[in-house]
Amino acid sequence: MTANPVFVALDTTDPDYARQLAERVRGSVGGLKLGLEFFNAHGPDGVRQFLDMGLPVFLDLKYHDIPNTVAGAARAAAALGVSILNVHAQGGAAMMRAALDAVKSVSPSTQLIAVTMLTSLSDEDLPSVGLTPPVGEQVLRLASLTQQCGLDGVVCSAHEIVRLRKELGADFSLVVPGIRPAGSDVGDQKRVMGPAEAVAAGASRLVIGRPITGATDPAQAARNIAESLGISAV
Repeated sequence: MTANPVFVALDTTDPDYARQLAERVRGSVGGLKLGLEFFNAHGPDGVRQFLDMGLPVFLDLKYHDIPNTVAGAARAAAALGVSILNVHAQGGAAMMRAALDAVKSVSPSTQLIAVTMLTSLSDEDLPSVGLTPPVGEQVLRLASLTQQCGLDGVVCSAHEIVRLRKELGADFSLVVPGIRPAGSDVGDQKRVMGPAEAVAAGASRLVIGRPITGATDPAQAARNIAESLGISAV
């Protein structure tokens, strides 16, 4: 592996702190992830502050609405110049296709991916939201639909990587949150795995937040993860 697959999750409302974190770890990660917490506090202007750092930005807003609304939102977000956007696959085929057309019309290089099942959900949680366990079957169904709609990939947990890679092929992007190096607190994630193990299983990108951002020395934590993946870090 040559490219660093790690996207550090800057889950904070403090733009100065987020920028400081990004500057500290930029030599040891492959990209930055900005989510709802940051975007709701600072909007598009907040995102633009990170587009000059020379790292891909994954704008993790998980759109889920009627097709026309999602298309408009996705078009506006893609126009910022981010590298990755996402929607919820449970929004359905029409919504995903509308979002894809909108994104590619303004930024052909922006990847559009879909969330299958949130990594905070387990088999025990599914009946309460009207779904039938196991989680893995729901993930495969939604990932297959995502691929049929022409999107670039999905967000999935580490425990679905092997099956999705086998079923959906080598070119379909698998973006994996819930990554926890050995000894890390799993927090509210229920389906987790270590970085090297996830990459070996076939993950395309890893989203890592608290094990880096919550570390006493975030830069060292990011270097340790990069080195565990066989990547030179600075």
